Amino acid sequence: QVKVVESGGGSVQAGGSLRLSCTTSLTFADYTMAWFRQAPGKERERVACASWSGGGPYYDDSLKGRFTISRDNAKKTLFLQMVSLTVEDTATYYCAAVGARRIYSPDGGCNHVPNFIHWGQGTQVTVSS
Repeated sequence: QVKVVESGGGSVQAGGSLRLSCTTSLTFADYTMAWFRQAPGKERERVACASWSGGGPYYDDSLKGRFTISRDNAKKTLFLQMVSLTVEDTATYYCAAVGARRIYSPDGGCNHVPNFIHWGQGTQVTVSS
């Protein structure tokens, strides 16, 4: 069974920063990985994606500049650095991996959400004013 595990969530005041981490039992370097989030009463949305091939990264336009996704293939870890957090960033953040190794498209599968079939349990980020 594939494991995807997030860590690093927590509570922070508006304007603060957090860094989320994600590891997986998959052969990390071969898989496109992404962060999603879901706020109460809202649909899940993709936050950022890092292709296995190094293409991109890809961000939700509204978050570009505040959130930075990165991956360390040697450490088999995906990161999401979040700065200047606002209360609107409060959500459960999920790490996800695509279902296929080495997707040979320009975006590595980042921009087709159904590609993501391996999910973590989520980590809560709460931003207070």
